[in-house]
Amino acid sequence: MCCLFGILDYGNTLTVRQRTKVLSILASSCEVRGTDATGIAYNTESRLTIYKRPKAAHKMWFRLPMDANVIMGHTRMTTQGNEKFNQNNHPFYGKVGNTSFALAHNGMLMNDDELQKKYRLPKTNIKTDSYVAVQLLERQTDLSFESMAKVAEELEGSFTFSMLDNANNVYFVKGNNPLCLYYWRERNLYIYASTEEILKAALVRIPYNFGIAESIKINEGDMMKISPSGARETSQFSLQNLYAYGYYGYPYRYFLDEWDDVEPKETGRSYKDILKSMAHTFGYTAEDVDTLLAEGFTLQDIEDFFYEGVYC
Repeated sequence: MCCLFGILDYGNTLTVRQRTKVLSILASSCEVRGTDATGIAYNTESRLTIYKRPKAAHKMWFRLPMDANVIMGHTRMTTQGNEKFNQNNHPFYGKVGNTSFALAHNGMLMNDDELQKKYRLPKTNIKTDSYVAVQLLERQTDLSFESMAKVAEELEGSFTFSMLDNANNVYFVKGNNPLCLYYWRERNLYIYASTEEILKAALVRIPYNFGIAESIKINEGDMMKISPSGARETSQFSLQNLYAYGYYGYPYRYFLDEWDDVEPKETGRSYKDILKSMAHTFGYTAEDVDTLLAEGFTLQDIEDFFYEGVYC
């Protein structure tokens, strides 16, 4: 229940003031999927910087350096790892070979403990399930489609990842969580968010006319790299393990009659509790969730309706 977002101004057509304005509006629009913490990552003078705080996006004070033209962001709804301890918030720092990177995750991983034991990953003070993806990448020899596929194919649950390396390459690994990417060709500008609804809502509020955008399709199982020239490369990974234990793609590993029996670790909040708590942000009530469940809709149906306006 988090949101990925970002600005890739590879054409350098925006001033730093404009980028900051776009970033603030985009981040605050993403609050519908999480207000517990907000974080961004960017490069300046060949150094990768991560700035994150346990607060809602509209309370963040973003100050971008002049040469930070690519910004990757995340707004968080906590499911595991107390957001008040800032190390648990996204993006996370990692390093493989000579490449530093920042990683942000939308979703919930259910086999992080098993992977920790399987690969004897070092203990850290980070208690977020997402961090196991960083640790698995750090076991690889480089940051590439091959290494990303190896990691993605180990994971159970739900995920879409965004990554920014210290050479200003941006990567997406698209699992079963949403992602919407727009591209303005004449400007060589990309802007993305977890859903098209959020991205459109942000663009309406942005006081600049970028022209006509192209929607860049990223399907489940796709990996995409966008280089500093704005060029795109794609590859794929297998979805076999992702859906091997899930229920219609939702990240719980067993087929259950009672969804309330499944609770994210540490928080004790069930999927239904989370949906009820966020219902008001979409103009609904907690009672509406109960009513729809009684009418036969699944929790995934209700979440789809909240974000997309339709039942699937």
